[in-house]
Amino acid sequence: MTDAIAVSNVNTIILACEAGMGSSLMVVNSLKKKMKKAKVSGITIMHKPARAVPENANVIVVHEGLAKMARSKAPDAVILTFKHFLNDPIFDTIVNAFVNDGELKNMVA
Repeated sequence: MTDAIAVSNVNTIILACEAGMGSSLMVVNSLKKKMKKAKVSGITIMHKPARAVPENANVIVVHEGLAKMARSKAPDAVILTFKHFLNDPIFDTIVNAFVNDGELKNMVA
């Protein structure tokens, strides 16, 4: 398990969800808008069902109820969990890490 990753090493963020539709698509679009507003570019943000997360994923954002599933699929990924699909503080944490050229740390609620 990786504890943290420098944002300079991130090119894709996977939002893992139960089925890959609905609320997760809203979260993906919201995070894309936040990144664009902060002038962060070059990062692919996509959604996938938690059961289909690739083993080589390096950053996964997932609802806290699916964190174990995501970890089992990508054991070396940095996993960031949220409780609320919209306006959860984790999304601002992600954006701020990119704006400040920082790192993303495992944040499993």
